[in-house]
Amino acid sequence: MAQLHPDPTDPAALAGYLRAQATEFLRALRLHRETGAGAAASEGSVEAARALRRAARRVSASLHTFQPVLDPDWSEAMRPELAWVSGTLALEHAYASRLDQLLLALHRLSGASPRTPVPAGRTLAAAADGETSPQGPAAPGHEARTGGAGRNGFPAEGEAGTEHRTAAPGGPRTATATAPGGPRTATATADRKVVTPDRGNLTVGAAKAGALLDRQLTLARTRAHSTALQALGSSRFHAIADKVAVLASEVPLSPAAAGADLRPLADAARERLTDAVAALPLLTAGSPYNAEALIHGLSPDPAPHPQDAPWHQVRLLLRLHRYALEVLHTAPDPALLAAGEALDRHRDASEAAAAAAQAARTPRIAPATAYALGVLHADQRHEVEAARYAFQRAWRKEAAGT
Repeated sequence: MAQLHPDPTDPAALAGYLRAQATEFLRALRLHRETGAGAAASEGSVEAARALRRAARRVSASLHTFQPVLDPDWSEAMRPELAWVSGTLALEHAYASRLDQLLLALHRLSGASPRTPVPAGRTLAAAADGETSPQGPAAPGHEARTGGAGRNGFPAEGEAGTEHRTAAPGGPRTATATAPGGPRTATATADRKVVTPDRGNLTVGAAKAGALLDRQLTLARTRAHSTALQALGSSRFHAIADKVAVLASEVPLSPAAAGADLRPLADAARERLTDAVAALPLLTAGSPYNAEALIHGLSPDPAPHPQDAPWHQVRLLLRLHRYALEVLHTAPDPALLAAGEALDRHRDASEAAAAAAQAARTPRIAPATAYALGVLHADQRHEVEAARYAFQRAWRKEAAGT
């Protein structure tokens, strides 16, 4: 019976994988050009950019892991270029996802349901990619102010003490009133009247914090989108695309590739991951509510949280290991996938906490706004702690299965 995949001891398995990823890169690039990528990117162009990133990451990772069987000069020249493509295209998505995560957290911390819920089966990152209406920058040194319900769903000041009546055609009428002694909602229908506490209105501090984050991160996303468009039209990117087109038909293997076995190189990637995980404080992470992630939370240093760097490095090494398994056509263990998802959550929460801290450093913001941002920062650091706990549990299962 013919083999579905090349023997993993044969470098032809690597050559086939690289050709497939190069073809995927070129297909995504063509789709990106066909769908258009103006100031307001379409859903098709967003998906194409994501496919470009995926293919670029996998080619770059394979060049790193299996470098001994590839032409050294070619692989050393291609790796940083593909990393540049992946990193440039990832920024816009990262800012959109970060904003979505922070606004959802603000609503959750305020006891209010999000005004724009994420549909079932759709990830937060995918929902964030749908944002297509960037706003202009805020005035220097001042927080954003809203005069009404903005695009992020946060109510403006002065909404308390108002009454809203809605009537659907052929349906019951609903009246919502806010009493001076405390917010309450009265819902009247044809057969009953129910009075329940209203947690839908955010405090002024939370509303302003949401508006400030919206302005800052939307501006950053707009700039990242412009940078990505300039990069995709640059001569540097066209040179990379030309090299990828050649890779789709011919993989430059080294003379040492003849008779080489790819499994020791993949095992080396696994060992680097294992060594990096061994250096993590997994014993502390295995204790729920250890508050380790909150240490240095009040540091004035705007640099990324120092204790997060080893976890970010493990995330990158785990991705290299997973891509090496793809080359060998080996399905990863479900526990390994769960560990990777936990580290993705760790990275997202760490960057979201840093964004909240950066917004809190805005000059002349109101004390209530600064307090809301501080609570939000602490909440995201707790998410960091929860992700570490989830990772150590998943890693223990993965290690037990090997």
